[in-house]
Amino acid sequence: MAKSTLVITRQPALGGPAPREALDIVLAGGAFELPLALLFAGPGVTQLLTTDSAALEQKDLGANLSALPLFGVEAIYAEAAALERLGIPPEQLPTWVTPLAPAALAALIHDHDQVISL
Repeated sequence: MAKSTLVITRQPALGGPAPREALDIVLAGGAFELPLALLFAGPGVTQLLTTDSAALEQKDLGANLSALPLFGVEAIYAEAAALERLGIPPEQLPTWVTPLAPAALAALIHDHDQVISL
């Protein structure tokens, strides 16, 4: 049986290549039906918002993020404390994202065999 993997993405939406790399890892794992989850933490929660990436000459992650459930990736979470710190109401998140409180975050990390943080 494959080990479960949690990918944590911490970089802001347009903060360089790390958000794209995290998404690529998750999409590749989903394509091979590996047990994995994705957590948006800290400034990484901004990846879940609509941005004007064309104005900054970067590719928007929105289309790829919305494809996650199609790849079998349904365990998608956002750090609730980061959402609150950044003034992002949970209602602004896609419906397939679950906000997690600190205790639930600790349990999520503990429950996975491998953790990749970008």
